Amino acid sequence: QVQVVESGGGLVQAGGSLRLSCHASARPLDSYAMGWFRRAPGEEREFVAAISWSDDTTYYADYVKGRFVISRDADKNTVNLVMNALTSEDTGVYYCNADALAAASGHEGYWGKGTLVTVSS
Repeated sequence: QVQVVESGGGLVQAGGSLRLSCHASARPLDSYAMGWFRRAPGEEREFVAAISWSDDTTYYADYVKGRFVISRDADKNTVNLVMNALTSEDTGVYYCNADALAAASGHEGYWGKGTLVTVSS
């Protein structure tokens, strides 16, 4: 069972940047794509971005393309999400999943507990 732990959330002003990290307790399978979801206040959890563990293919939700960049550090079993040009609409709890594409399709995957991002306008 892979466990993931998120870090890096906090308070940032609109227009600013923030970097989130997600560490997995074990190396994800090559078939996995590790990634991020978020839940805004009062909203459903939604997909943000993911990166394939086998070939670094990246996947982004349309509303973050050009602003967010996902990358991985294979040696550390870690995925990073750099978020730029943040707006108040990016406020929410950000969750990491070690099998993000499966989770995006309705499967459970491996969820972390989340990290709160608050963007002040």
